[in-house]
Amino acid sequence: MLGRTGRRRPVQVPFPELVHSHALWRDALEGRRNHIAETDRNYHETRKDFERSHGQIVNEFWCSRLPSAVCLTSTPSLKGPKLSFYRVSDWATAGMPEIAAQLHRCDELASRASQVLTGVRERICLQLVMSSASHLLSLADGPADVKQKTIALEQEKKSLDQAEAYYREAAAGQAQVVYSGGMAISMAVIAAFALLGGFLLALPGIDDREFYGCLGAGAVGAVVSVMQRVNAGRFDLEYDVGAGYVRFLGALRPLLGAIFGLAIYFAINGDILKLFALPQKGTTGRLFALLVVAFLAGFSERWAQDTLTSLVPAAAPPSDKERPQRRPA
Repeated sequence: MLGRTGRRRPVQVPFPELVHSHALWRDALEGRRNHIAETDRNYHETRKDFERSHGQIVNEFWCSRLPSAVCLTSTPSLKGPKLSFYRVSDWATAGMPEIAAQLHRCDELASRASQVLTGVRERICLQLVMSSASHLLSLADGPADVKQKTIALEQEKKSLDQAEAYYREAAAGQAQVVYSGGMAISMAVIAAFALLGGFLLALPGIDDREFYGCLGAGAVGAVVSVMQRVNAGRFDLEYDVGAGYVRFLGALRPLLGAIFGLAIYFAINGDILKLFALPQKGTTGRLFALLVVAFLAGFSERWAQDTLTSLVPAAAPPSDKERPQRRPA
């Protein structure tokens, strides 16, 4: 397309169009088509337009017999180069459903990695996908040796399994970092509220040290619980739901710990829960004991829930008058 100055305008070129242009160019080079110069110019212009729209091609594989290919493009960003995976292989995999299925796995894994992972982890995962996709496409493009193709296909399935395992591990680690960031934000808000409240907001009828102390101790207990589970390898997160949701869940964890810490504090202070004999009110020993109990409430939500639900009176069994009477048949 020419502009008013007579220069060719860059256009948005999809990857299938680039693959088709490459096939025509290759056929011209091999003598199967005429107009080599025009075909060469069209291919390189199409490639430049594609790279202007989608990024520089940094890794590529082209079939030698059919218009099919896979490639990785790179675009600059603030967090480093951003890779994208492109594939066109329907012509090459016609009649090869097993290879086509594994190439679809490559698409799915590349899409997840691009949406979930960032930085080095994303680039490593996409390079693994590109390697598997190139090998799979070479099997479809090569001579039809069924036995060797079967062996090579099984090997590529294992390679894709390893790539998926890397993706899951990387995504889980990244989700834990985002979750921890949410906890840090929540802890900062709770700590600021406790400090400012302790100095500026006096609570009538309540010991301010005990109230704000139990609030903070419950939040700290929740954070320590998460750190302990992460260190033990027993902390799983849904990493395909987006960083915002994971960060929101992380921010909720200290808040829930603080709520349970206050709930246990009020239950003890209201004399409806008697775990053990506490020191006299207003003493430092009582404050320390309440802080320990609030910390345990935040550390173990199940213990706090079981302790609080034990205060609910059990429903009395229905009396004979309340029971429905059976009519004689």
